[in-house]
Amino acid sequence: MKAEQNHLITRIGPGTPCGALMRRYWQPVALLDEFDAALDPRMWQRPLKAVRALGQDFILFRDEQNRWGLLDRDCPHRNADLAFARHEGDGVRCPFHGWKFDATGRCLDTPAEPIGSTLCQRVKQRSYPVQEHAGVLFAWLGDEGSTPPPFPRFDCFAAPSTHVFAFKGLWKCNWLQAFEVGLDPAHTSFLHRFLNDAPLESIGDNPAGKQFRSASAGDFGGERWPMTRVMREFHRPDISHEAKPWGLQITTLRPMTEELTHVRVTHGIFPYTFVIPLSETLTITQMHMPVDDENTYWYSFFTSFAGPVDKKAMRDQRTQFIPPPLFAPKSGRHNDWGFNAEEQRSRTFLGMGEEDINVHDQWAVESMGPIQDRTREHLGTSDKIIMANRRMLLAAIESVAQGGPAPGIADPALAAQMQGPDTVDGIAPAGTWGTWWKERTQAKRDGAPWIAKAPETTTA
Repeated sequence: MKAEQNHLITRIGPGTPCGALMRRYWQPVALLDEFDAALDPRMWQRPLKAVRALGQDFILFRDEQNRWGLLDRDCPHRNADLAFARHEGDGVRCPFHGWKFDATGRCLDTPAEPIGSTLCQRVKQRSYPVQEHAGVLFAWLGDEGSTPPPFPRFDCFAAPSTHVFAFKGLWKCNWLQAFEVGLDPAHTSFLHRFLNDAPLESIGDNPAGKQFRSASAGDFGGERWPMTRVMREFHRPDISHEAKPWGLQITTLRPMTEELTHVRVTHGIFPYTFVIPLSETLTITQMHMPVDDENTYWYSFFTSFAGPVDKKAMRDQRTQFIPPPLFAPKSGRHNDWGFNAEEQRSRTFLGMGEEDINVHDQWAVESMGPIQDRTREHLGTSDKIIMANRRMLLAAIESVAQGGPAPGIADPALAAQMQGPDTVDGIAPAGTWGTWWKERTQAKRDGAPWIAKAPETTTA
């Protein structure tokens, strides 16, 4: 890749071509948990926090009517920092000169101005639409007055709150390399390889950080195999992709015998989301929101197609490694991501822990540097999904730059098709894996208590 192209696809600030594309999509800007006073007592006094997205700074707050306000962070008077504003219930007031704004950005008061002044009526702070979905607050950062597309009805957003858990973490790297690690089907055979397999009964249906310890669907020689054993023993996958309204459906086959093959179906939702199976009844939908050119927040949605999720257990398991309020991992370049040479020799391929596999991906993307220099890459056949996604990205940037549409979930005409998508991880009959995986996913959906079933019809 040429340096000019690498610059084009990684810079997302205001006025950049890729930034213009990104602003055609809803952006996750905070967990709802971040405003839960039971989890963060500071929110009892002041439900307001600074957020940064797409290279811009904002304040996000909830008023006494439970309305969300997302405003530019600099006060429109003299540009003081509204992250230190007084929260007064019906709005926020700048401590510099007392100017006050409500959740819509309307100016409520300019107390230092003469009586009868109409200045307040002529000032408005830029505000941005906010929607709450699956425990995450999403913002529309498009041009002022632009109409956002309908919010997609993917499984993680269609499921009830009882069946979805959301979490996030900060990686110190560019958004694209953060996304590409999860989009890549080949890396799991190496980066997440465990050299020894834990008993499956010790994992359960909520494996948390041990996601690759979970069993694949089906069996091999009468045994149920954990995903990591399949990845470890069959590490030369046959990778293909198919265009879908939201982006790419990715199929990864690992032939095991003449009769059996391992099938893994995942998805890339343009521009920066992937959907993968966590177990037979859990999926992960992970978004990679650019904070700026050199920092990324990933947002993960864990969706259950069986019983309710245990949010407290899932939260506690993760916050020990990625603590709020910044959700910056305890491991990082400063401590070599927790690297342990003895572990690398005897327990894991990477040597950076077994409990929190997020750090595996974190090392991969942060060790490249803040912005990966793709001019130094040597891509192979196993990188075909990476190449396909980059082609989509370059085409989308060009389309928007020429005044055309952005693809996928940004296109209102495709809104009705933004459902699912289905994933699978399992051992299938080699000759009929194509129908096998669809039957497995349909059975999963049929068993989900929150998916509405079509009423039976009778004939006279």
